[in-house]
This record gives sequence, C-alpha cells and structure tokens, in this order.
Amino acid sequence: MKILYIKIVDMKTALRIKAKNIRRRLIISDVSEKIVALIRKHPAYINAKRVMLFYPKKYEIDLRALLVDNKEFYLPRVDGDVLVVCPYRVGDPLVPSKFNISEPVTEPIEPGLLDLMIVPALSVDMQCFRLGYGKGYYDRLLQSIINTKVKTICPIPEELMLETLPRDKFDVAVDYVVCA
Repeated sequence: MKILYIKIVDMKTALRIKAKNIRRRLIISDVSEKIVALIRKHPAYINAKRVMLFYPKKYEIDLRALLVDNKEFYLPRVDGDVLVVCPYRVGDPLVPSKFNISEPVTEPIEPGLLDLMIVPALSVDMQCFRLGYGKGYYDRLLQSIINTKVKTICPIPEELMLETLPRDKFDVAVDYVVCA
C-alpha cells in the first residue's frame, strides 16, 4: 500500500483554484450587496470610526458602497513585501499595483490606528482562518495588529465557507466572518 503525502502548500493551491472557480459562477454584485447590508449592522462596523476596506478584484466582494457612510476609510497598498494602510476618500487618485489592484497614493498611517480592518479572502473556515492569495501580505498585516484594539472582519460568499482550512504557523485568524 502506498501512502500519499500532500504538502499543505499543494492543498492550499488546489483550494485557491477551486475557490476562484466557484467565485466565477456567483453573481458577485448580489452577494456584495447582501454583505454590505450585514456589515452595516455589525457592531464592530457601527462602533468604528476608521475602517480599512480593500479595493475589489474581479469576482471579489465589492464593499465600495460603504464609502458613503460617515467613517474615515483606508485602503491597503503594497510596499515591498508588506501592506501599508493609506487614507482614502471617494475621488482620491488610485494607481494599479503590480497585481493590477487599484491602490491609493496617500501617505500611510500606522495600522494600529484603525478601529476595523475588512480583509479579503478566497475562502474562510469555521475557526475564522482565511485562505488568501498566497503571498502572505494580509497575514503579515494582521500579525502587526494582534495586540491592538483593531477588530477584523472577513466578508465571504457562503459557498466559500469551509469547515476547516489547512494552516501554517504564520496564518492569522480574523475576529469575525460576514457571510451571505
């Protein structure tokens, strides 16, 4: 009998491919609208003054409808191998990153000054661990705020909630998952 050993990295790669295929079949605008409504009712959002969103990639949850709310908003920007948190107001210029994601050009702030960070994912498990795109940017950012007051939410379509995900030692769970 042969024993098959699968590396966690290979399992994560397979799950990323599966999640991307599932997202392509969703009506992401409908899912986004439902998630925005749920976030607006969430105590972490209601009580937050400074909120970091993410600018959506194709087939990703779109939270831009929140930008009309009475909050200070921030977007992430890739700076070397880290994400920095930059102020953003509707109409501010955005430039494409090396990953072709729209990013702000404003000066970054300390992430610990945020009240809430809304984090993207390809999939999330029942223990609030997320499967990202594999570069570790958000895990490093989440690690930097572990001992702060910053709350974290991950919005995800219900089709991409899993019982459990493979984890590495550097993976960081979010505080809340908003699922629709």
